[in-house]
Amino acid sequence: MPCKGGVRYAPDVDVQEVQALASLMTFKMAVADIPFGGAKGGIRLDPRKYSKAELDRITRRYTIALAKKGIIGPAIDVPAPDMGTNAQTMAWMVDTYNTLYGTRDINSSALVTGKPLPLGGIDGRTEATGLGVFYGTRVLFENESFCKKYSLTKGIKGKSMIIQGLGNVGYWAAKFFFDAEAKVTGIVEYNSSIYDPKGLNPDDAFKHFRAKGSFAGYPNAAEVYPDANSGIEVMYKECDILIPAAKENVITKDNVDKIKCKVLAEAANGPTTFFAQQVFDKRGIPVIPDFALNSGGVTVSYFEWLKGLQHSKLGRVMKSWEQKSRKELLRLLGKESPIAERGPEEKDIVYTALEEIMSETILEVYELSVKMNLSMRIAGFVKAINKVVKCYEETNYDV
Repeated sequence: MPCKGGVRYAPDVDVQEVQALASLMTFKMAVADIPFGGAKGGIRLDPRKYSKAELDRITRRYTIALAKKGIIGPAIDVPAPDMGTNAQTMAWMVDTYNTLYGTRDINSSALVTGKPLPLGGIDGRTEATGLGVFYGTRVLFENESFCKKYSLTKGIKGKSMIIQGLGNVGYWAAKFFFDAEAKVTGIVEYNSSIYDPKGLNPDDAFKHFRAKGSFAGYPNAAEVYPDANSGIEVMYKECDILIPAAKENVITKDNVDKIKCKVLAEAANGPTTFFAQQVFDKRGIPVIPDFALNSGGVTVSYFEWLKGLQHSKLGRVMKSWEQKSRKELLRLLGKESPIAERGPEEKDIVYTALEEIMSETILEVYELSVKMNLSMRIAGFVKAINKVVKCYEETNYDV
């Protein structure tokens, strides 16, 4: 099986960061039972300072360099979007690879995941990480043991939450929580922030930020912080759930004491430092760890990779048979239901499978943390590392 990880375009990318994130991907795969190894890649640049044509050329040259070394391929290393990259980046990568190897590799479309749908992407991949964050957090708030242990009321409805980072992951997480009737009270971005104790509409906020590049002048919030220095204060306001969804090392020894959430749900990779985790443990604030909670993206990437190898949409072969079976069952029952009759679309299959995998993964990590009297982060590492060790032991490798 190949390795799997995102390609990051950011001005502070370095070798140590890429190595650390690749290791984290290994544990993420193991904890979610995804049969890939961990990988990561990146280029040190700020994509906001380059034109689309320039990013196209940079991405294609990067892909050629990797392909020449033989270190990417559908069975070797399968990249995906990360910070500063998107479906367009993946389209450039797979097109470049197809130019080089397309006629000799029937599975070349499975080179990357997170592609546009016309190039073999999967319906539901764009929102998968944010949706996984929602599913993973929701299942804990529906768990009586978790809520009792941390003195929380059950259910997501009415819970206040603050999102740090309104990129792809932060936006979709906020949207799914909002649709479940949680209150998004604060949104923090790198250059500005907004806050409203009555709740914000993430769709409206996202449209404003994309159009203006800032929350300055946003009309539908009680408090608007037009710069980074004042905006960071929104992250320190009281809330039920704080979701860091931007980058690593956001919560450190310098600001951990200012955090006033009841639950920290890590949507970003490595947003909490080791020292900050220790402080949360002492304060009795549960941290849902990144490598378990944000594994929704790689889970659906796995589905997309399988789709690329199968050369067929998920559920396509069985859909007609299922439609006929449902119609016959409804006829026998003397009932009608257009929704039940239509059979599952690809997105329905993706959402259902993701909900099951995320719920199972997070509950397993939580139950192990209770059993071993550990934080969920350490319990997740125990679970993941034990799986990796087991693989080595079964093949008589020394660990």
